[in-house]
Amino acid sequence: MGVEALLLLSLLVTLLLFSVKMYKKKAQLPPGPTPWLLLGNLLQKDVLPLSRNYAKLYDKWGPIFTVWLGPKPMVVLCGYEVVKDALLDHAEEFGGRPALPFSDTVSHFKGLSSRSVKRWKELRRFTLSTLRDFGMGKKAMSARVQEEVLCLVEAMATAKGQAFDIRKHLRTAVSNVLCSVVFGSRFEYKDQVFLEKLHIMEAFVGYLVSYMGQVYNVFSKIMPYLPGQHKKILGSFEKMYAFINERVESHKETLDYQDPRDYIDCFLMKSEKDQNKPEAIYTKEELIVIVQELFIAGSLSTSEVLSCALLVMARLPHIQEKVQQEIYDVVGANRIPGMEDRVRMPYTNAVLHEVQRYQKGSLESIPRATTRPTKFRGYLIPQGTAVCAEISTVHFDPLQWETPEEFNPGHFLDEKGNFRNRAAFMPFSAGKRACPGEALARMELFLFFGALLQNFTFQLVGDAKDKDIFTLYEDSGLMKGDLPLKFTRRSI
Repeated sequence: MGVEALLLLSLLVTLLLFSVKMYKKKAQLPPGPTPWLLLGNLLQKDVLPLSRNYAKLYDKWGPIFTVWLGPKPMVVLCGYEVVKDALLDHAEEFGGRPALPFSDTVSHFKGLSSRSVKRWKELRRFTLSTLRDFGMGKKAMSARVQEEVLCLVEAMATAKGQAFDIRKHLRTAVSNVLCSVVFGSRFEYKDQVFLEKLHIMEAFVGYLVSYMGQVYNVFSKIMPYLPGQHKKILGSFEKMYAFINERVESHKETLDYQDPRDYIDCFLMKSEKDQNKPEAIYTKEELIVIVQELFIAGSLSTSEVLSCALLVMARLPHIQEKVQQEIYDVVGANRIPGMEDRVRMPYTNAVLHEVQRYQKGSLESIPRATTRPTKFRGYLIPQGTAVCAEISTVHFDPLQWETPEEFNPGHFLDEKGNFRNRAAFMPFSAGKRACPGEALARMELFLFFGALLQNFTFQLVGDAKDKDIFTLYEDSGLMKGDLPLKFTRRSI
């Protein structure tokens, strides 16, 4: 038998064994669309992306089904009752993280998305505690946000009809709030070094949630040897880490143990205190990755919600006018809204919540993983299985919302017009891996949105005027340039 024949036979045997292993695993998991060998459901447009196809998959397979990202299965959970059961009632079992090679390559397996449960719990606890110490969710942080809000309003007011990239300024402003806590300082909106770092983050997240990001994770052994956008992104992160490292070194030189200025100072103090412990957790490498993660979490998600909120206001001017009237009635014209006003502005608060509910798809694209073999609703899900809680199915669950397919602020108002919380509202996810910055994000959304609507009226431009909200969201999504909006200063 020739060499070519031996190679072909070896390949066929390998594929056969791989196929047997894959389909044996498939028999143990919840049902779902049939995967192709090696590729899984990656090339099946009626399966992925889930944000577009979950409804028909739900109809066919029920609220728990399996899709395959290449040879790796991912269990998908749909609807409020199932997602709540998993993330809250079985929080420990669904509290892990699966291997995500692209993200892991960027983070060097460190940071708050670590797959080591012990390290993740310790670093998350420290980070939340430290951010609270610096005012997250408190009046001191509210004042920081309001200062940045005023800077943004001033920048927009001085534009006076000139070209103004609303999305870029929103990202910079929102990022500055967290920078003041992490670095101890903010950045000017025209600071090119800072804008470059924001662009690096945008490119990373855009790739992570893209089809090619999924391909990288499936074929991570091959992708590093192939050309593509991933090469540029991975290379640019060296600049990001060098930028953060410079600030860490500067903090080391000026650290005052009696008066820590920010998160970096507190981490450095904790690192020195724990340096003699057998397992080093508080290392400089961990600090650099966590700062990068906070950068992303504190910039993109919140600014994207604000972008969507402005698009909705421009698309639904009658709602914009009602929000502006409430702001005028409660706050007036002599000051910007504060957190103390939120309880007296139920409609504005309801509109913001509805904006988040109505977003299909999310920047929260990192799935969970089972931490042990888990019995769940008639299935035994193996340990380490990737699990995606499809939050869109919670937010559009017809058993939980009166008019799920309509943009309706009334979902968050009672019969007297007072604001009401809804259990099926989970924009920050839930359970062990819920967003640690939820309190800050809620504060920023209310204060930025309130001040922007107080000072400006927003209108759609071009062909955006004829698009529905879903299309506006999708066409103006992450990494798609500036928003199709113009704004005019209000006379108040």
